Amino acid sequence: MRRVVTGHDKSGKSIFVSDDEISRSVSLDALPDVKILEEIWCTDDVPSIPVNPGDPTVDMASFVPKPQGTRFRFFTTLPEIWNKLAEEQGLEMDAIHEELHAKMPGLAETLEQDNPGMHTTDTIDYGVVLSGEVYLELDDGQEVLLKQGDTYIQNGTRHAWRNRGDQPCIIAVVMVGAERK
Repeated sequence: MRRVVTGHDKSGKSIFVSDDEISRSVSLDALPDVKILEEIWCTDDVPSIPVNPGDPTVDMASFVPKPQGTRFRFFTTLPEIWNKLAEEQGLEMDAIHEELHAKMPGLAETLEQDNPGMHTTDTIDYGVVLSGEVYLELDDGQEVLLKQGDTYIQNGTRHAWRNRGDQPCIIAVVMVGAERK
């Protein structure tokens, strides 16, 4: 995926800072060709202009932004049939969770062990489904089907993504760190 970043030179003139591929993505050992997350950009504090040179995703310590921080990413929800295939192939869900913790610090900790997929983050998330379809499930079991082109605003609620189709679903999302009161 190509990422073009703009900024300013020392005189304040607008410039292209970079034009390259994203440098941080997450795949599982069991599915090396599937990028679960593709990190586009992040800020950890109130953004300032001009931006610092370099790719902030490389040193990103947490996949969940703290208050006033941001994350811009694509994430892929795999069809639920993948879980059945994983079990048939003898893949241990505990091992997959350990891998997620190692590769997605901050985000993996929000996943509930006793209710796979359910999680809560202290963020406001703005998302748009780019391809496929997925159910957004809330903690009481209510759900809504989101299809290509649909958008959502996730306000720090407990939720899960359920892909009951046969194709991966790709979602672009911006997470804004929030304070829970």
